[in-house]
Amino acid sequence: MDITVEELKQRMDAGEDLFIIDVREIHEYEEFNIGAENIPLATVPMRMYDFDDDKDREIIVHCRSGVRSNTAKAILVQSGFTNVKNLIGGMLEWQSKFGSK
Repeated sequence: MDITVEELKQRMDAGEDLFIIDVREIHEYEEFNIGAENIPLATVPMRMYDFDDDKDREIIVHCRSGVRSNTAKAILVQSGFTNVKNLIGGMLEWQSKFGSK
């Protein structure tokens, strides 16, 4: 099951302790981000061991449109992470609904 931008924003605004990974490239992240940890897609296979203890924790992944983050989700699930959600529509959807804030 994935997550919508509305659901994520509501949970962020409520102050939930969320583990969000932005799989866009560094330059994209620097242009606009929502405070997620930046782990570019190409580095996910090497970096996932940094959070190996979180295999059962909810992890929300996002990118620009949802394509790269869907790939990241597949990599994580294949590696044993049990609760990974893709942000539907990514940052394009986020910015169309909430702007660049």
